[in-house]
Amino acid sequence: MLEVRDLQAFYGKSHVLHGVSLSVKHGEVVSLIGRNGAGKSTTLKSLMGVLPDRRGTITFDGRDITRMTSDRIARLGMAWVPEERAIFSTLTVRENLELPPLLRPGGWTLERVYQTFPILKERGAFAGTKMSGGEQQMLAIVRVLRAAPRLLLLDEPSEGLAPVIVQRIAQMVLELKKQGLAVVLVEQNLRFALKVADRHVLVVDGRSVETLTTEQVRTREKELLDHLSV
Repeated sequence: MLEVRDLQAFYGKSHVLHGVSLSVKHGEVVSLIGRNGAGKSTTLKSLMGVLPDRRGTITFDGRDITRMTSDRIARLGMAWVPEERAIFSTLTVRENLELPPLLRPGGWTLERVYQTFPILKERGAFAGTKMSGGEQQMLAIVRVLRAAPRLLLLDEPSEGLAPVIVQRIAQMVLELKKQGLAVVLVEQNLRFALKVADRHVLVVDGRSVETLTTEQVRTREKELLDHLSV
């Protein structure tokens, strides 16, 4: 579904990605692991077209999207949940959910959203940013699922959340995977990544240095945890 080769990206004159390569199959979860500042979030922004100054090759479902704008990429079926969640503070929870356009059949209905996360129905009249961090994360994820993406880019979904909420989000990612949705996951929590991802791309100083299976990561868990904590 997704093939990335030698992705390079720039913030102005700053060269921040120096060669990231990865691939994602239908229904596969691939995590990007690495310490803070390694270029993981920048990779997601580049894939989504949010960071326009990028080089290399990005192929999504057979189409070269390297030079496409983010709105065109979204219409092809890619969606991004940024680390900061980007919830509209002036809108209620329900208005945030109703905002995304229905780009293709199969998007989550409000009924499905409320069945999965009943708290969002209870908080329907609340301002989107007046909820807890976990509730905001739920809202950010299901809001993009309303548009029926085929590839989901998730940036640090477990950051700062209570363990029970982290478990709920992990279950949700696994269920989406069963339904055929592909996911690229940026995650500092290695154990969360191990729980949901099929393969793991280690990013160091803006480069993808190796791709590991979950079994390989478990074998080298102490080494990788020491590396990620730097």
